[in-house]
Amino acid sequence: MSSIKEELYNYCLHHIEEQTAAIQEKINDARDAASEDTKSSAGDKYETGREMMQQEVELNMTRLNEVKKMGELLSHIDPLLNNDIVVPGSIVKTNHGNYYIAISIGKTMLDGKVYYIISAASPIGALLKGRKKGDSFSFNAKEYVIKAVE
Repeated sequence: MSSIKEELYNYCLHHIEEQTAAIQEKINDARDAASEDTKSSAGDKYETGREMMQQEVELNMTRLNEVKKMGELLSHIDPLLNNDIVVPGSIVKTNHGNYYIAISIGKTMLDGKVYYIISAASPIGALLKGRKKGDSFSFNAKEYVIKAVE
């Protein structure tokens, strides 16, 4: 049986794989549409269509690079490692929710509990980084107390 930390890590991996596949499909579709577009008597319309498809490819290549960066960040996390201080890969339980420090995905539910999967570079991730059980901090006019770091 895997731990919650491993499940969250695998959830992040799966998210990256899904994002990569979806973006790659959009890139392929845009490239196919551009190459299938045949030049008609309306030359400007043809050039505009090809330019729009090229912009779509470039936009999705940028998105793909961002997802690859998230994958790179995730590859540096050991889901079996436990620390007393908050580092990437930590589960942080506070009086205002549970956080998994990895990549920015958002809210998910595992084993009936809500976890916020956030990046260490996010505003709350930056406040959590380096803290330990018992530490407190303010965020968005709320006082947070760290109940556990796993």
